[in-house]
Amino acid sequence: MPDETDVAGEMARLEVLRSLDVLGTAPEAEFDAIVEGARHLFGCKMAFVSLVDTQRQWFKARCGIDITETDRDISFCSRTVAADEMLVIADAGQDARFAGNPLVLGPPFIRFYAGVPLRVKSEGNGALLPIGTLCVADDRAHYPSADKLAILQGMARVVEALLETRRLSRESLRLALERQDALDDMARTQRLLQHAERMARIGSWRLELATGHVHWSDQTYGIHALEPGLDKPLDSALHFYPEADRLKLQTALDQCAQQGRPWELELDLTDANGKLRRVRTLGEVEQRGGERIAIMGVIQDITDRYRLECRLQHIARTDELTGIPSRRAFNEELDLALAKARQDGDGFAIVIIDLDRFKEVNDRLGHPAGDEVLRLIAAKLGSIRDLGQHFTARLGGDEFVLLLRDTHAKDGLPRAIELLLSELRHQVPADGGSILVSATIGACVYGDRYPDRANLLKCADGALYRAKAVRRGTGAIAGQDQIIEAAPAAARPITVAA
Repeated sequence: MPDETDVAGEMARLEVLRSLDVLGTAPEAEFDAIVEGARHLFGCKMAFVSLVDTQRQWFKARCGIDITETDRDISFCSRTVAADEMLVIADAGQDARFAGNPLVLGPPFIRFYAGVPLRVKSEGNGALLPIGTLCVADDRAHYPSADKLAILQGMARVVEALLETRRLSRESLRLALERQDALDDMARTQRLLQHAERMARIGSWRLELATGHVHWSDQTYGIHALEPGLDKPLDSALHFYPEADRLKLQTALDQCAQQGRPWELELDLTDANGKLRRVRTLGEVEQRGGERIAIMGVIQDITDRYRLECRLQHIARTDELTGIPSRRAFNEELDLALAKARQDGDGFAIVIIDLDRFKEVNDRLGHPAGDEVLRLIAAKLGSIRDLGQHFTARLGGDEFVLLLRDTHAKDGLPRAIELLLSELRHQVPADGGSILVSATIGACVYGDRYPDRANLLKCADGALYRAKAVRRGTGAIAGQDQIIEAAPAAARPITVAA
């Protein structure tokens, strides 16, 4: 057994022995042939390849004895391993170290022993460590020649090579199994990725910068309504995008290739069947050794989500009753007009329209009739051509609003209000008579006194109530004293369902 001071060395030796994974294995012809040859060389009864374990010595190969192991404490080979050099005992009965050994006094009655340590390289530090012996033994004393001992040492080197080859073979097998496991894992991952791509409508792609060819995953081909095939040139891949979006994508690709800048875009795409899709695509550079070699990314078909979002936006921005833009849509349009006016100096005006006697229509004819009046007024506002470029919306209840631009928002504003007052006079039949539905209007022009949305709406509303205070069916402009009258015209009759 090793001294306590050499515990670390013994642990390292045992670790090397364990790494061979040879203890307890079946006999192998190569080892058996060597021990048989050693026995004949020395003319001995016994020869074996002994591996010294923690508490025992175990024979990988043996001849002349039936046992497969002995206690380490009484083994000759343990001494050889401890000394890490060849041990030759001509007559154990005359050697004080072994004369009382049970293997000398009893079966197999060893008198002669010659053992050569078997050394194997440590995988940790590369040191050659003794893990066992190639030895011969006999029940008679022997005095071998130096030549025979040299041959035994050479045979020991062959055993070492066999052990190392066995370890390398097992390591190769382990690596091969690990590689196969890794390939199996990759295959499973690839299948899962393909399922995930199909369910999420996500495909992957890779652009090789050296060749300009694009590799698509199966799902990417599917998004383009194509069967999986060969890699495509970049120009062919970009062909599916309309010109404006193609330019955006090409710019993103160029910046990524030249500057390493990643991107994420939402674009329109027309597939091979002519179907318009909405896709989300993102990409980033792939580097090797500090050199940009490719751009890789993903593409997702978001057509259904995009259409739903557009539908929800349309619902949010559209008045359900009249079908024209809602107050929310008007606020967004007004904010855009304010931003453009501040940047470019473009003028605009807002016009608030309040329907007179509309409550009487509801009270006398019912809300369905009132709803029909609102739809007719909304349609009329959208069809008046003499107002130029304008945006119409319903604020709520019986209030509408217009955003006028160009000359209609400045010098032509009084004439525009006069036109609206005339166009929005309607006779609604009721109980053998009629109800005159007219409009009272308040307007406000963007400028230093009215620089933001809140002020514009407040001042236009104030102008409306100033006009209403004078007389229904008239109009006023914030900051101006004039009360605008409708041009002389008969009120238009309209028919509504009572």
